[in-house]
Amino acid sequence: MKNRIKKVFPIILFILISTLPVLKAQTKYTLSPSPELKIDGGSTLHDWTMTTNTAKGEAIMVVEGNQLKSIQSAIVSAQAESLKSGTKGLDNNAYKALDTSKNKEIRFTLKEITGTGSSFQAKGDFTIAGVTKPASFPVKVTQSGNKFTFEGSFNTKLTNFSIDPPTALLGTVKTKDEVKISFKTTFQPIN
Repeated sequence: MKNRIKKVFPIILFILISTLPVLKAQTKYTLSPSPELKIDGGSTLHDWTMTTNTAKGEAIMVVEGNQLKSIQSAIVSAQAESLKSGTKGLDNNAYKALDTSKNKEIRFTLKEITGTGSSFQAKGDFTIAGVTKPASFPVKVTQSGNKFTFEGSFNTKLTNFSIDPPTALLGTVKTKDEVKISFKTTFQPIN
């Protein structure tokens, strides 16, 4: 029995030592203040943009040699009513269409990210108006010190999330179904 332990111990020790750098490389990050989240769309009258600079998010990233290798998990969410267009009527129509009394939050949950350097492809789920749908889109990643900035956009349709495009002025102004969700978010390590 003692002989067997002597033979197995170096193997177990090697496995523990070899996994130690991987465990250290995984770092928890949080969303830095003032992210840029935007939804662009149009109507029969004019184009419109709704933005928010308030969101929350967390990620677990693998960084080796001060370079992003992978992201184990990431979630970014914003209060639906934090989106503002600068026009109260447009905002109210949007909140009604999103049913913000029941669906307080818009969320993206990362499922997978692939790529290297500054070019990545993200796959995950958007939850908008209480409906969750898969999404895949390119993401540009830049680094400043120990912070990572992610920038990209995703084209979709309101009806994909069971949202009826809003109308105004007795139906004479109709919102287009197509929208573009854009983001520029920076994550910093949690100290």
